[in-house]
Amino acid sequence: MYNLSDFEGDIIKNVLIIYNPNSGLKKNIYKNLNKSKSLFEYYGYKYHYIETKYSGHAKKIVKELTDTDLVISVGGDGTFNEIVSGNIERDKPIVLSHIPVGTTNDLRSLFGIGKDILKNIEDILTGSDKQIDICMLNNKPFVYVSGFGKFVSLSYETPRQNKAKYGYLAYLTSAIKDFFKDSYMYDIEFEVNGEKHKGKYSLGIISNANRIAGINNFYKDVKLDDDTFEVLFCSIEKRSTMLKSLFKLGIQDITKVSGVELYRTNKLKIKFNNKLKKPWTIDGEKYPTKDKYYEITINKNIMFRISDKAIKENCVSSY
Repeated sequence: MYNLSDFEGDIIKNVLIIYNPNSGLKKNIYKNLNKSKSLFEYYGYKYHYIETKYSGHAKKIVKELTDTDLVISVGGDGTFNEIVSGNIERDKPIVLSHIPVGTTNDLRSLFGIGKDILKNIEDILTGSDKQIDICMLNNKPFVYVSGFGKFVSLSYETPRQNKAKYGYLAYLTSAIKDFFKDSYMYDIEFEVNGEKHKGKYSLGIISNANRIAGINNFYKDVKLDDDTFEVLFCSIEKRSTMLKSLFKLGIQDITKVSGVELYRTNKLKIKFNNKLKKPWTIDGEKYPTKDKYYEITINKNIMFRISDKAIKENCVSSY
């Protein structure tokens, strides 16, 4: 059991920083975290750092944590997913926040996070607690994206040492290799917004973010608290057509790209009529199952501490 009241000092509010040393952290980030002590004290927080030691450690920490007011994860999308997963399993959830320092950092824009670690910490400490939408895939939470099919497995198949050495370029290299492989078409049936559909698709993405795979403004007008998530199904199979569509992604609205179906909803049911070739990805990590049926819903029971600027820009309500 992780009990922050065991630490010495006159505690006004407790904050725990959980950081993953394998998620792209640089030495200057460690220095900034050490410099942040006076900042926490100024805003009335007693803090402690815990470094994750293995996959699933962050989830375990948050699930067992007692006597704390705020948990901040410092790491990649997978680290944040773990603290959310642990928090959902608690009887009394804790307020969470996140400073992304992974390879792609897709959550930065939604949470109003920049590259200045000390400024990010101050924005969190002076921000507001906000209830935002957390998507659930068969009751497994994901913070911003899940998916299946073409390119989706790159996030967990790209070697960690390549990501650490080359950063985003490692993903691009893997994507080019995957592009020249034949597309596997998934025969699926799905129900969204009360309507039933079926078809064959090379790619499916479910998300609650405006930046995916390093592509800014992937969707327009994404909100963190609008009780909806975005769904994309791609029916493109030929490489030549896919190349044209990928090029268009960078220069025009995704709703105008041919071969792409888009939906906004708060509930999605999917049935696979053929075998999943590879597992889904959830926030960049492998979801180790190949079930035939999937249901995506929204959990609104978790509070997040985010900057007031991010609330103003990326939320429907300001309270």
